[in-house]
Amino acid sequence: MRALPETDRLVLRELGPSDLGALTAILSDAETMVAYEGPFDRTEVATWLARQERRYVEDGFGLWAVTLRETGELIGQCGPTRQVIEGESMVEVGYLFNRRWWHQGFAIEAARASRDWGFHNLPVDRVCSKVRDTNLPSMNVAIRNGMTPRRRIVTHYRGVDMPHLVFEITRDEWMLRSEPRRP
Repeated sequence: MRALPETDRLVLRELGPSDLGALTAILSDAETMVAYEGPFDRTEVATWLARQERRYVEDGFGLWAVTLRETGELIGQCGPTRQVIEGESMVEVGYLFNRRWWHQGFAIEAARASRDWGFHNLPVDRVCSKVRDTNLPSMNVAIRNGMTPRRRIVTHYRGVDMPHLVFEITRDEWMLRSEPRRP
């Protein structure tokens, strides 16, 4: 297995059954989950976790647990996932954090580490973040992650048509931004 990203403050690792409680705290919070049309119930949280575990096996990556380096506390999830966008398989950097840890720079720190991991470890020419068009904080993370909105799509999820913006950064753009850090 390839080494997973770490930063000065964060360690990213695979999610597992022992993370169900911390994951439930994130996914069952109505404010955190507004872009998903509301909080998840216990079954939806378990399905979400199982999907990540399946991604680790099938793709070799997925949303990872974001933990504080100092304490090991799980504060969110972030990482690359395979998404089909307009019929095209793409690698998307997704992020979702416990509201208690918002506005402290953790989302952008984890998103940048995940973007860099993707370019260092996957044969991709671009990485994206798919963000609901009402989710300004997540749009700001994508922009700070060097991404530009390149298309508008509609995703049907939980019985609702949800407009999204697809933010992208190409490998060439990433290489020009600065000296990419090794994960």
